[in-house]
Amino acid sequence: MPNSDELLKMFETAGAIRHGHFELSSGLHSAMYVQCALVLQYPRFAEKLGAALAARFANAQIEAVVSPALGGLIVGQEVARALPEASSTRAVAGAGVPAIFVERDASGAMVMRRGFSLQSDERVLVVEDVWTTGGSTQEAIRVVQEGGGRVVASTAQCRRTEGNIYFPVKAQALLDLPIASYEPDDCSLCREGSAAVKPGSRFLRSTP
Repeated sequence: MPNSDELLKMFETAGAIRHGHFELSSGLHSAMYVQCALVLQYPRFAEKLGAALAARFANAQIEAVVSPALGGLIVGQEVARALPEASSTRAVAGAGVPAIFVERDASGAMVMRRGFSLQSDERVLVVEDVWTTGGSTQEAIRVVQEGGGRVVASTAQCRRTEGNIYFPVKAQALLDLPIASYEPDDCSLCREGSAAVKPGSRFLRSTP
């Protein structure tokens, strides 16, 4: 499995670590932004990242992977592909661990639709691309629990916050990047007169 330096090199090679003035999906401002889509656009990188995350949960008997759209889609698929196939009441022989995603409806609430469902007490791993506040992962955990699943753990490619993030389940990121972030009214870049750009996907609302 790749070590931290090798993982960071993947992100840098893909141009996934950006510098400037950004408004994160949490509403916080930062001088650095991690755009995981840029590293995940390369299938070999995506495969390696998914395998590295899956290796941490190889013995957890994961029966389904759930990811919040849009950011978690590719890495969730790769993690599911790399996980050992678990016995499940709904398992399709030879198909592997299912990769399900949750998404926002027109009101902005996270929901599960498109015919996706979970079995009662099904063992779920929630997979995200990046954690800043962990809000999307927490919402995904709620949707899974409301759907009858049991979240065994949550994971992400990258944690980009300086502080701790609380999750109600075991949580571990593959790469820690303690990037400073600020409330908009306490942002030195704003005081200098620059405007924050919104590079994330949460600002694009899905339609029913």
